[in-house]
Amino acid sequence: MVVKPLFKPHLHLHLPSQSLYLCFSYFSSSIPVTVSGNDLETQLRCLCQKPNSQFTEAVSLFHSALDSNLLPSWATCNFLVDALARSRNYELAISVYRRMTHVDAFPRFGSLSALMECFVGAHKPQLGFGVVGLVLKRGFTVDVFIMNILLKGLCRNGEVYEAMELVREMGRKGVSPDIVSYNTLINGLCKGKKLKEAGDLLIEMEVAGCFPDLVTYNALMGGLCKDGRMDEAMELLEVMKKKGIDVDVVLYSTLISGFCSNGNFGKGKELFEEMLGEGISPNVVVYSCLVHGLCRVGQWKEASTVLNAMAEHGIRPDAVTYTGLIDGLCKDGRAKKAMDLLNLMVEKGEEPSNVTYNVLINGLCKEGLVIDAFKILGMMVEKGRKADVVTYNTLIKGLCDKRKVDEAIKLFKSMIDNESSLEPNVFTFNVLIGGLCKQGRLAKALRIHDKMVKKGSSGNLVTYNLLLGGCLKARETKIAMKLWKQVLDLGLVPNSFTYSILIDGFCKMRMLSIAKGLFCEMRTRGLKPALFDYNTLMAALCKECSLVQAKSLFQEMRNANCEPDVISFNIMIDVTLKAGDIQLFKELQLEMVEMGLKPDAWTFKTLISRLSKLGALDEAKSVLERMVASGFTPNAFVYDSLLKGLSSKGDTSEIINLLHQMAAKGVVLDRKIVSTILTYLCHNIQEPDVIELLPTFFRGTPKGENISCNELLTKLHESHPKLQLAPS
Repeated sequence: MVVKPLFKPHLHLHLPSQSLYLCFSYFSSSIPVTVSGNDLETQLRCLCQKPNSQFTEAVSLFHSALDSNLLPSWATCNFLVDALARSRNYELAISVYRRMTHVDAFPRFGSLSALMECFVGAHKPQLGFGVVGLVLKRGFTVDVFIMNILLKGLCRNGEVYEAMELVREMGRKGVSPDIVSYNTLINGLCKGKKLKEAGDLLIEMEVAGCFPDLVTYNALMGGLCKDGRMDEAMELLEVMKKKGIDVDVVLYSTLISGFCSNGNFGKGKELFEEMLGEGISPNVVVYSCLVHGLCRVGQWKEASTVLNAMAEHGIRPDAVTYTGLIDGLCKDGRAKKAMDLLNLMVEKGEEPSNVTYNVLINGLCKEGLVIDAFKILGMMVEKGRKADVVTYNTLIKGLCDKRKVDEAIKLFKSMIDNESSLEPNVFTFNVLIGGLCKQGRLAKALRIHDKMVKKGSSGNLVTYNLLLGGCLKARETKIAMKLWKQVLDLGLVPNSFTYSILIDGFCKMRMLSIAKGLFCEMRTRGLKPALFDYNTLMAALCKECSLVQAKSLFQEMRNANCEPDVISFNIMIDVTLKAGDIQLFKELQLEMVEMGLKPDAWTFKTLISRLSKLGALDEAKSVLERMVASGFTPNAFVYDSLLKGLSSKGDTSEIINLLHQMAAKGVVLDRKIVSTILTYLCHNIQEPDVIELLPTFFRGTPKGENISCNELLTKLHESHPKLQLAPS
């Protein structure tokens, strides 16, 4: 591990006067009424004894005794405070202490330490400093034990730098930190992702003659693994081995979990084998890590083997193990199988957690199995579990993804109206707004946003991106501009996606000057336009026949290291051929090939259509052959374009040949293409009766019904055999 001199934050520790005041308020005294009572003493001690401790009853008895002027001995009072603090009944311990001081039952050192533990346990370490004053007032010495309690409280609250300064301050008063002090600080630093400072403190610890133990290394290992620094974690493992420190199951589980979480399951499995070789028995955490890792890479058979190994070693899979398996199955698109596993979990007597249910509900919703997801919700409620915000959000999103937005709104209302009265978060509102905007229900989406504002949240940038997109889709530019102003007034910083939505919306409304202005503003703000933005603006310029500007933007895109894709070339090829610039078209084709981009169906369709209109029929037919050879099936539009081109040349034999090809390929024709064919026959074939076909051909045919090319040729052949249109 790379280490540097100890990081020393410039902080000043204050024992706040307010904290002292709050603490001393617990200790105001009055004249005692001393009455002995052996039965009372015995009862209080019995109620606090394990395993059937009845602390609430003990405190109730204590208060009743004092109300009746019966005072337990000081020893029993102190015992009661200690017992309550150890059992984490912090409020009860404080209430007993308050009554003690009112009757002058003087606290001993252990009780004051216990009181300090209570404040630390209640996440109020600053009040613990007030107790330090009482320790001194009672004539006790503030030692490393007291300091460690305060360190634990500060670190638990994330105030690790304040904890470090406390150590410095106590050192100046002659109280040196011990192994517990250093371990507490290192653990706090690692949890706060301050790994450099943790490494520095490790060196200081060794220099001070306080040598790190397994707890120290476990804390450091946990910090490194959570930060993905697995190479350094392995270096630390080697340091431990060289120092002769025995590695335990906790440290191995940390390493195995770290490697599996970072995608290196092979190394995780290698450490597992090493662990077995060391004679260390894996626990449920280690097995769970392996199961999760195997599931993540889809090795279900191996995951089952690990589960069987757990059973053989007498280790029962817990909720975490099952949740990992269920999560893996869901991510593999096997949510139905995950449902079976949940049922097995319940049969085995393992209680699923909210996380388990939520993971499965999410997996089912992603596969569109919303009905099954609601069945899991029902099962969850039956088992006495309360659905949380995550549960509701997942189901609401599942319904919106299935376009069942009205049902999602009903679920949303039940969420805020039921007994638990859950508070929806920004994600909840965003999902609903997004679902409504996709359906073009802007007014309803805006009402949902109003409800959101009334609940005290204006939303985040995602909220406004959704609403802006919905407004522009509905062509409500005034509302969009009002929302844009709100974005800026709220101090939200528009991102690339915001600008993409605006540029796309204004381009579709043919408001090109605004779209170009936004594109320029986007770059001015230091945001890099995406390929989608360039393609959107180029397509809009092409629709306006602004070939020069489109060419300029195309070149600018490449200069900005934004590689054009097939869509980019399709846009440029279309406008180039529309303008009749064959030379530029050929250059674009060549560049496309050099970039390794293969034409898609839209490329072929565009080429055939434009070349046919330009009269370049040989090239158009060549493109059609390439299209078929590339595995694309030409649609009616492609054939219609080619037929119109051939018709303009009056090439009857080529048209009939093409019609036979179309019949052989089973092409289905709509009324538009049939009209193209019949119009040509009427105008170019010297058969008077053929002209009668056009107005009567569709008589008796339901509107919108299509006909296959084969049927068309058969019908034409039956009525006009001289045309020689019989399908081959």
